[in-house]
Amino acid sequence: MVFSPLHDGWTLEAVSGPVPDDLAARLAGTRLPATVPGCAHTDLLAAGLITDPFDGDAEAAQQWIGSTVWRYSTVFDWSDDGSDRHDLVAEGLDTVARVELNGVLVAETENQHRSYRFDVKEALVAGANRLTITFAAPVTEVEARVERHGALPHVNHHPFNMLRKSASNFGWDWGIDVATSGIWKPIGLDSWSGVRIASVRPLVDVTDEGGVLDAHVELEWAGGEGAGGGSTEVTVVVDGHRASSAVTAGEASARLRLVVPDAELWWPRGHGAQPLYPVSVTLSTSPDEPWEARVGFRTVTLDTAPDAHGTPFTVSVNGEVVQIRGANWIPDHAFLTEMDAARYRRRVADAVDANMNLLRVWGGGIYESHDFYGACDEVGVLVWQDFLFACAAYAEEDWLAGEVEAEAREAITRLSRHASLAIWNGNNENIWGFVEWGWRAALAGRTWGDGYYRTLLPRLVAELDGTRPYSPGSPYSFGDYLHPNDHRHGTMHIWDVWNDRDYTAYAEYPARFVSEFGFQGPPAWSTLAAVVHDEPMEPYGHEMLVHQKAEDGNLKLERGLRGHLPTPTTIDEWHWATQLNQAAAIRFGVEHFRSLAPLNTGTIVWQLNDDWPVVSWAAVDFDEHRKPLWFALRAAYEPRLATIQPRASGLSLVLLNDTAAEWLGVARVRVVPLERDSGAGAGAGAGRVAVDVPVAVDARGASPTLLPAELVAGLDPATEVLVVDLDGFGAGRAVWNAAEVVGQRLDPGAVTATAVLSDDSDGDVLVTVTASAYARDVTLLVDRAAPRATVDRGLVTLLAGESAVFRVSGAGGVEPERFAADDVVRHAGALAGVAAL
Repeated sequence: MVFSPLHDGWTLEAVSGPVPDDLAARLAGTRLPATVPGCAHTDLLAAGLITDPFDGDAEAAQQWIGSTVWRYSTVFDWSDDGSDRHDLVAEGLDTVARVELNGVLVAETENQHRSYRFDVKEALVAGANRLTITFAAPVTEVEARVERHGALPHVNHHPFNMLRKSASNFGWDWGIDVATSGIWKPIGLDSWSGVRIASVRPLVDVTDEGGVLDAHVELEWAGGEGAGGGSTEVTVVVDGHRASSAVTAGEASARLRLVVPDAELWWPRGHGAQPLYPVSVTLSTSPDEPWEARVGFRTVTLDTAPDAHGTPFTVSVNGEVVQIRGANWIPDHAFLTEMDAARYRRRVADAVDANMNLLRVWGGGIYESHDFYGACDEVGVLVWQDFLFACAAYAEEDWLAGEVEAEAREAITRLSRHASLAIWNGNNENIWGFVEWGWRAALAGRTWGDGYYRTLLPRLVAELDGTRPYSPGSPYSFGDYLHPNDHRHGTMHIWDVWNDRDYTAYAEYPARFVSEFGFQGPPAWSTLAAVVHDEPMEPYGHEMLVHQKAEDGNLKLERGLRGHLPTPTTIDEWHWATQLNQAAAIRFGVEHFRSLAPLNTGTIVWQLNDDWPVVSWAAVDFDEHRKPLWFALRAAYEPRLATIQPRASGLSLVLLNDTAAEWLGVARVRVVPLERDSGAGAGAGAGRVAVDVPVAVDARGASPTLLPAELVAGLDPATEVLVVDLDGFGAGRAVWNAAEVVGQRLDPGAVTATAVLSDDSDGDVLVTVTASAYARDVTLLVDRAAPRATVDRGLVTLLAGESAVFRVSGAGGVEPERFAADDVVRHAGALAGVAAL
């Protein structure tokens, strides 16, 4: 078997479409150099024919690209090596394409989410061969399908649901509209004879025997299923253990069971280690061409059996309940070919460093690269994988259904090797949409996807991967006569908060499992300023709103500040206030939901990442800056969390202990003035009143303790806070602000900062921040001093007299003092000095 990549010598030409007048002459009859894998947008950018699509208002000026037919062409040399088959293998074509070899039509495709293999032996010629792939204009194509098949309900402006293409590629409420065309995954010529391994599903289990590998090997014979003569032996090897099976010519599959008696279990992070075992599958007829992967031995179950409170959604790995602390994942770049293994690893590291143990791959994106799932395998981050249906009705007729089944079969097979993959989910919000968004009347009895979610997909998961649970949708209540977004049952999404209500309304939901909820905030200042050039820059500037895709998004940001933070009067104050409010909102929600354990079994915040520079719900912006929200999540997702929550019986300290060891100790409860109490001495530990309360919490448990009523009742919200210190437990402190920032007498000048170069790290800067009064949410916006700088901590609250040291990396030669400047060192109290409009 010889695989020859065909990635060189490609050109790109515009075949037809609304090319702008200033480019028509340059593109007419012109073949531009093209990069494969790649897309038309990135090739046009490389040729200098368009500006950066993410910059300013380039999005509007470049809409013609998605309405243009593009043709990729290359010429390659070929000579017959005597192989029985010569297959053109395209791992990813985006999307509706005609594939021609030497003028012969060899295939027509219409699914970005599938790979393709075509026998092109009859079309090949000795010497030079010309391969062309012509892509239908994606925007024109979906509109034409509406005309042919009739409109189906969907969000956003393009009918993305008419085509098996990444939904968010047509734009989303956080995503740029750059409907792409191109060869987005590797392509090449595969020459082979006899038999080849078509696919392997290495399904795992754990029994009394040890780790069990059930290898399902699919084979393809050069002569087809009826191939006569010959045979091969399939061998599977794991950790020195071996199993073999003879296969006669024409047999399409083999199944081998192999036991690894001493296999160590794979665990999600926080529950154990992540041992991965190499798997090798070979054929005796081609022993030098193994199929290779890694597996982890574990079991995954999902409990949705009704209980006294409704319907749980409880994930267990190896029989141990996992309290989910997660985030939703979207494609990490609007141009998918710009993502590489290193970028995937950095994003997964962002999740790990924020104490997350699950990422949900959202249904409006893609089935991600093995690089993503492999990174999650290695660090123990569970993956919830949506099938690719989001916020729309999808036809179940033949023109779409065949593609749906083909892509689902391939996705299940391809991803089955990954230990991290824990849940298959049928769709994002489509069942909810049918029930509540007015779809039923608009559909008037037409199909809308229900057959996929309740019949086809669960059948395929059961057939191809019975080792993982399946959920029909998110949100979903696991009952035919239940509202799909009922907080008492299964999973729920909370979007009235952000869209309509203040974030304190999260406290009204005693939810079993929240798989989507979020609150917006801008990206880092350097990320925003690099692409928004309004003069002056302001929240409602033209280019600012280009980079705000949510409906009335900046109005909602403004409304969300009310009652929490003073009204900003400058763009700098707006930026800091809205970032801070985003962090406060999500921390409030996460701590509330976690405090409900064991009733609540998990939260998946919307969202971890961005796919371009934009004001959004992300915790990490497109330029890879960790926003204040990220620091809030790291704190709220601590395995051991102390949070103060109002309860019917009074204010309570709730301890969450997601570790394997119980904890016993003393909670020192104090009422502390915002200003330094001169009568209490210089020590930061002083307080007007203090009470010691014994506390304890079981391993993997939760424990509420009612706080002393006399301390709570006597608290002055404007001038005092309640502080609980727990030596040796998690972060060791919980603070109750009985008033919002607007209701506290905070000192705008409460902190001073000094900065020096670190002695133990090349180029790092140490910034020491000291509080002369209560300093709430001290954060260093280090990118204002150096765009690539990072900082190790944020949202640090200091009592009067306390100090904190922040380590800044990537200073890039900037003088240390710059990181101690007022526009870098921010805190909530600084906003207290902002005059209301």
